[in-house]
Amino acid sequence: MQGSANLNLMIKAARRAGRSLVKDFREVENLQVSAKGPGDFVSRADREAERLIKEELMGARPTYGWLGEETGAAAGADPTRRWIVDPLDGTTNFLHGMPHWSISIALEHKGEITSAVVYDPAKDEMFWAEKGAGAWLNDNRRLRVSARRHMVEAVFATGVPFGAKKTLPATLQDLARLMPECAGVRRWGSAALDLSYVAAGRFDGYWERELQAWDVAAGILLVKEAGGMVSGLREGQEPLDGALIAGNEALFETFRKVIRG
Repeated sequence: MQGSANLNLMIKAARRAGRSLVKDFREVENLQVSAKGPGDFVSRADREAERLIKEELMGARPTYGWLGEETGAAAGADPTRRWIVDPLDGTTNFLHGMPHWSISIALEHKGEITSAVVYDPAKDEMFWAEKGAGAWLNDNRRLRVSARRHMVEAVFATGVPFGAKKTLPATLQDLARLMPECAGVRRWGSAALDLSYVAAGRFDGYWERELQAWDVAAGILLVKEAGGMVSGLREGQEPLDGALIAGNEALFETFRKVIRG
C-alpha cells in the first residue's frame, strides 16, 4: 500500500481503534443479558475509539483542526486542514452484536476532502482513497463503481430514520417511488460503509436525508475516486450539509430524479 504520510497515519489510527472496538464487540453478547444493559458500555467503547484516533492524528499533526462525533469541533493553528472522524459508524449494529460497523476518517484541506479511510474491523476491509489517486480496498484492489445502466437491475442503499425523526415521512415517500423501479433497497446501518460499497460496486447508489459530516466525509471521496458521482439531495445543497445522493454515472441522474420526486 503506497500513500501519503497523512494517509498512512489515518490507516494506522483506524487499525488501532479497530483493535479496541473488536475487543469490546466480543463483550456485547454478554452485556445484552445484563440488568444494566449495554448502552453505557457502547458509549464508552465509542469514546475510547475516538480518543485513540485523536491521540494518533493530533499527536502527529498538532496544528490541524478537528471534528469528531464524540468530542466535537476544535480549530487548529492551521486553518486550512482538519480531521473529520466518526469512531463508530453503525452503533446500533454494534450494540446488537451485528458485525457491520465501521471507523471513518477524512482529511479536509481548504474545504475539500483530500484523503479518506473507512475501516470495517469485523471483516478486516480497509477502504481508502486520496484525491487524484483512485480508491482502493486493502493493499492492492482498485475500486470502481458498478457498470449497471438499468434501474431494474440496480440495488440501492439508504438509512431509514429511527424513532420520531422528522425525515421519516419523506424517506417513506422516497422508498415508495424507488422500489418499483429497481431490484432492491438495503438498509444496513452504516452510512460510511454504504458509500464504500457504492465505491466498490456492491451497491449501485445510496441516499440519505439526515446525516452529519463525520458520517459521510470519507465515503464521498471514495465514491468520487472510484468513478462515481455525489451531490446534495436538494438542489444547491452540498453533500457534507447533511443529505446526499451517490451513485454510478450511468444511473445517477435517473436515480436522483426519482429521489427528488
